[in-house]
Amino acid sequence: MPQISRFFGIVIYMYFNDHAPPHFHAEYAGDEAVYTIETLETLRGQLPRRAHSMVVEWASLNRYELMDNWHRARRMEALEQIDPLD
Repeated sequence: MPQISRFFGIVIYMYFNDHAPPHFHAEYAGDEAVYTIETLETLRGQLPRRAHSMVVEWASLNRYELMDNWHRARRMEALEQIDPLD
């Protein structure tokens, strides 16, 4: 599962040719959650409140880049790194 960003101990991943809806995976301290790109709704899993808030903030700032990577992953192309949350 390719890593596309890392910040404050949070790692963001996307699988190649993954199922719909467009989404990404976030891991923090052994916890994992899956978020939709369009609504940033949690599909499954859970992160601690602070980590969840940072993931949602980061994703809202990078929605275009996430969708671009989603399309790349569906075509089995290399994914682009996305800048971390500052």
